[in-house]
Formats: sequence, structure tokens, C-alpha cells
Amino acid sequence: MNSDSISGVLLIDKGPDMTSHDVVAVARRALNTKKIGHCGTLDPMATGLLILVVGKATKIQDLLMSEDKEYVGSLELGKTTNTYDAEGTVEQERDASSLTEEQIREAFDQFKGDFYQVPPMVSAIKKDGVPLYKLARQGKEIEREPRLVHVYGYRIDRIEIPVVDFTIKCSKGFYVRSYAYDIGEILGCGAHLKSLRRTRSGRFDLQRSITFEELKHGEPSVVRSRMLSLPEVSRLRGA
Repeated sequence: MNSDSISGVLLIDKGPDMTSHDVVAVARRALNTKKIGHCGTLDPMATGLLILVVGKATKIQDLLMSEDKEYVGSLELGKTTNTYDAEGTVEQERDASSLTEEQIREAFDQFKGDFYQVPPMVSAIKKDGVPLYKLARQGKEIEREPRLVHVYGYRIDRIEIPVVDFTIKCSKGFYVRSYAYDIGEILGCGAHLKSLRRTRSGRFDLQRSITFEELKHGEPSVVRSRMLSLPEVSRLRGA
């Protein structure tokens, strides 16, 4: 198949310890085409759904990126880190053992519907053309503009102090790391994001996904066969 004629959407179940850019690079080799983008960056520690747009599907990249997301995650109370997640350096430790389930639920309840969220310093948001994470590496702290975000719903799945497992459905541009940090601040003990998995983006979920290993080591024809065509994507989105 001529690589230029490949178009569609490929759903990847990203593993930990790789960037979204790493996945795109492997997909370019697997599909023998340069025209590939991704819809919504996942941090290296995060796993789950990464949508790749191939060929003509790159024209709907912005459309797919703007859709709601669902995540399953866990936060650890009592420790803050410089990245707001488990990959960072611990900055402060406080005792969280006396917190009650009611207090934790009340803290989560503060973040429903529309509210303003400050993005983490370690993020891809740019300041004068430079990504903030590069400035953070230089030890710089830049004031970030709060962004209007939306939480459509959340569920606390398990509380086993200091760890709280949760599921959240949120808008585009929502930082789950900031969410974990903010909940920790309300509780007065601090918190960081321990794990994160994206399970849904718009109408796409992990059901039709392939793993990074399948992408990297699978037959190119098999990888191509797992792609969703543009008409399929249109039907799935109800467009």
C-alpha cells in the first residue's frame, strides 16, 4: 500500500515510561508515513488511550483533541513533589493519617462543574515560545495563568490512606496533576498524583486499541487493519 494513501485513526494503549512523541515516532516507522499526529499528550508516567491521526485524519486533529476525557487515577496524600506527580522530587511531607473519609470527599466536592485551574510548572504550555518544563528544569518558576476547566463528574473508587483512587471525566486542557495537588492543599497535607490512566476521549475508548508493543513489533499490515477509517470515525462520533 502506498504510504501516502494511508488515512485513519489508530488507538494506542500507551505504556508507562515513554512520551507521546515516542509513540508517534514508532507509528511513523510502522506505517511508513510521516503524516501522523496525536490528540492530547500523555505524560511519560501516564498510561492508556492515545489517539493517533494518520494522513487525511490529521485535518480533524483539533476536533478530536477538544473532546472530553476520562481518567482513572490515584493520588497520595501527605507528599508534594515539584512535578505534582510521582516522577518528581519530594518537596514537603506532612502527616495525613488523621484525615477522615468525609473530609476527603468534601475536598473532591470542591472541584465540580466550571472552575479555574493553575497548570503545573512542569507542562508543555509555552511562555514566550519556550515550554514551561524547560524553564522548570532551569530552576525557574513562572506565574501561570489560571485556565477555565470543567469536571463533568467524578467517583472515589477507594480510600486507603494515604492513597485515594478515583475516576474523573473532565474537559480538554484539564491537568489531573494539578487536581491532585489542589485536593492536597484543601486537605492541608499536600498530595501528588501517584498513577494515571486515560480510559476514554470523546467516543473513543480502549476497546479498539493496540498496545505499544503491538505497534512496534507487529506486522505493518496488521497495524493498518486495526485503524479506524474516516467514515468509521464519523459514525462513531455521530457526526
